[in-house]
Amino acid sequence: MNTHTEPLHTIDGATLMSLPLQPPNFVVDTLLSQGLHILAGSPKVGKSWLALWLAVTVAKGQPVWNLSARQGTTLYLCLEDSQLRIQNRLFEITEDAPPSVHFCTDSLVLGQGLEEQLEIFLSEHKDAVLVIIDTLQMIRGTSYDNTYANDYRDLSVLKKIADTHGVAILLIHHLRKEKADDVFNQISGTTAISGAVDSSFTLVEERRGSGRARLSCIGRDIEYRELDLQRNDENVWELVSDSIESPIKPEDRIVELLSELMDSRAEFTGTPTELSEKIDPDGTIGITPKKAARLILQSVAALGEAGIIPIIRRSNGKRLIQLRRVDSAIRPGSQNLDPFGTVRPTEAAVCAFPAEAEK
Repeated sequence: MNTHTEPLHTIDGATLMSLPLQPPNFVVDTLLSQGLHILAGSPKVGKSWLALWLAVTVAKGQPVWNLSARQGTTLYLCLEDSQLRIQNRLFEITEDAPPSVHFCTDSLVLGQGLEEQLEIFLSEHKDAVLVIIDTLQMIRGTSYDNTYANDYRDLSVLKKIADTHGVAILLIHHLRKEKADDVFNQISGTTAISGAVDSSFTLVEERRGSGRARLSCIGRDIEYRELDLQRNDENVWELVSDSIESPIKPEDRIVELLSELMDSRAEFTGTPTELSEKIDPDGTIGITPKKAARLILQSVAALGEAGIIPIIRRSNGKRLIQLRRVDSAIRPGSQNLDPFGTVRPTEAAVCAFPAEAEK
């Protein structure tokens, strides 16, 4: 046995279920989070037009199909295009491209320097939020061997970069010609591609040349949805309809419900089941006891902004959720402390959950 082997760093279940964690950071609200994603479509369907518009729109901080976008630097590796073609397309989709959107028509490939190039760019642009690579095939080199192991290896490298820098990396890819009952099974390559990415998007035209297409979306951090799009005269894909009429982030819903609960009280203490019965008595909203605890743990910052300090602890073998309003929890003569003496009221968003508190 190698005595220098790094030990496993573990966390026990009880601690993990009491640990506040940040929900995914979305670049495009409820649609595109930080991580690795793939957009696949048939040749000439308009994937590159969509990618270009997305890069410019996010860089400007403008809404993407009525969904708010987090403004920041974007990088578009348009490896099948020339600067002239990109310039011509920019003049079609926008009147003004900001300096925060960057274009590159030539890069190294994976395993031969691309990783380092991306790391350098992201290190130099700390405000970067989105990298688009058009296409996946162009960064894999001519000697690429289409196997499950290779697909997973290459995408894992890109996912690590996305997670390390907190950005979204969107890979433009192709669909196979063969039809399938599930459109996501048409994504070219092995199943490792769909398994390694955080979200998959497919752009399928209603019929060739119709200018209408459906964007199907599935992922770990998003709800399944279908967006019907239409390409206008400026080659911008406009939203026609969304299968999710009014997408609401889970943390927004739990903050709304708990704010209503705490309107008439200074404190609540109860089990997840008791809390669920209070905020969703008939079960129509779908806030189960398990979901209530999870949403609270992932919404500490939002709850703090709403003036609610949550604590999750165990007492006599039961998991308890304790909620206190900030204005009712200040100790007399101590304006800078919350009831647990840990944070200022304005810092309630970063309040921790003491694993051993108040046993």
